Amino acid sequence: MKIISTNIAEARIINWKGKEVPTGLFKFGVDKGIFLGKEDVKHDNVMDRRYHGGIDKACYLYSADHYQYWQNLYSDLEMPWGMFGENLTVEGLYEKETNIGDTFKIGEAVVQVTQPRQPCFKLQFRFSDNNIVRQFVDSGFSGVYVRILEKGHVNPGDSMKLIDKKQSLSIHEVYTLLYADEFNEKVKEAINDPLIAESCKSDLIKRWGDYL
Repeated sequence: MKIISTNIAEARIINWKGKEVPTGLFKFGVDKGIFLGKEDVKHDNVMDRRYHGGIDKACYLYSADHYQYWQNLYSDLEMPWGMFGENLTVEGLYEKETNIGDTFKIGEAVVQVTQPRQPCFKLQFRFSDNNIVRQFVDSGFSGVYVRILEKGHVNPGDSMKLIDKKQSLSIHEVYTLLYADEFNEKVKEAINDPLIAESCKSDLIKRWGDYL
């Protein structure tokens, strides 16, 4: 796997149902690379820490390989790297092959996979289409949140090397559990995984609590 782009955002204000809402979704590539800190990416703008940033979601990764899928759906829309709000655009990253707790060396940093990304309404402002949130869920292309085990600088062109593989649920499996119509026993496995993000565990319990 290889880092194609390192991305950070300037804060923007969007108008949502008559309210001004700040967002750090509009990320664009920076050639000088980015520094992965314990709770966020240095110089990035994380506006709503209820859902972004923090120990379990310090950095967001999205696959460069998925961009063609979206370009086919939005053929008239320019799609620069960082389109999905990712800090790292990664070639060769696949949700079905990436498990909770997997650990990678990226540039100077060491990161650990914690959960899939759950899209919020703000994504529609990047695509100018309120269907994108549903499409994002249905695609299965969630991208990956990580915690930072060792801080460090990451540059475009750096490799992303697997250094510890866990026999746990994949990111794709967890993502499916979050949005499934029927209960699956794998929910119990997910919420008992000590390496899954606390917010993701809470969302699974909220979704399926009656079955646990």
